[in-house]
Amino acid sequence: MHYRTFGRTGIAVSPYALGAMMFGAVGNPDHEDSIRIIHKALDAGINVIDTADAYSHGESEEIVGEAIAGRRDSVVLATKFGLPMDPDDPNRRGASRRWIIRAVEDSLRRLGTDYIDLYQMHTLDPTTDLEETISALTDLVRSGKIRAFGDSRLPASGIVEAQWIADRRGYEPLRSEQPPYSILDRGIEREILPVAERYGMGVLVWSPLAQGLLTGRVRKGQETDLRRTGMFRHMRDERRLDVVEQIIPIAEQAGLKLTHMAIAFAIAHPGVTSAIIGPRTMDHLDDLLAGVDTVLGDDVLDQLDTIVAPGTDVGRLDMAYTPPATLDPSLRRRGPSGRAAV
Repeated sequence: MHYRTFGRTGIAVSPYALGAMMFGAVGNPDHEDSIRIIHKALDAGINVIDTADAYSHGESEEIVGEAIAGRRDSVVLATKFGLPMDPDDPNRRGASRRWIIRAVEDSLRRLGTDYIDLYQMHTLDPTTDLEETISALTDLVRSGKIRAFGDSRLPASGIVEAQWIADRRGYEPLRSEQPPYSILDRGIEREILPVAERYGMGVLVWSPLAQGLLTGRVRKGQETDLRRTGMFRHMRDERRLDVVEQIIPIAEQAGLKLTHMAIAFAIAHPGVTSAIIGPRTMDHLDDLLAGVDTVLGDDVLDQLDTIVAPGTDVGRLDMAYTPPATLDPSLRRRGPSGRAAV
């Protein structure tokens, strides 16, 4: 495994990061099997584990904590906060100081550790002043409970604003960004990756397999297979399926498995530090580890550029960043007083 420096933090990380979203009730409910998968990934040289408090409602963090017991110092541990943890309590979510201080303590307990290497805002919280969030996270760094903090799915303008706040107020800067990125989803090449490089941020990309479309297991016209997978709506997006059919021959001509080519593509960009893989089973992990040494030549990358132009997306990724105003009508409509509706 060849390691890379995570932005300007000085932390050495593997180009593959182990995503823990599938460990727990929503994926693999067998704790012992999940722990074996984590141990095999660590033994193979992967040293980054990415989880979140919301993954299986904390169960993923508990599994990770049990798996890394006794080898904590060799693991770069990343987790996230911000998604709802109690549907009936509006304050157990978001990025307020009140919730962040509580959420980090809950994560530390579940993970069985006294510090988190990378603490990430899971999604933008439009109800909280970004300065309050950066201030609270800075206090966590200075208290030693986290080593660094970052975000996930923040637009380029939000990254710039956060860095401006840190610079002007003497707070700690954002150290990372976690956006989606794959052969089908290249929109972050336009602004997010250049901005992250400008500020010396590490970038952990998720869904390098385009939520399963770049495994080759879902093909155009196989409606029965699509129903069987029970996966995301984008599996039925004809535009994405059409492009996958054009990509598969490139992998075949290069003598590569599609999964290996897809992840090698993601980590080939100089702005990307690591790609998150999210195996649910040991077979999934074995398949991905077999491609760890895959490097794409310019000929393959050029062919992929002709199919999906740099900086463009094919269709819409269900879980990609969506501006809050497109989801919350109160943010784009004025009330009778002429002010924004609340």
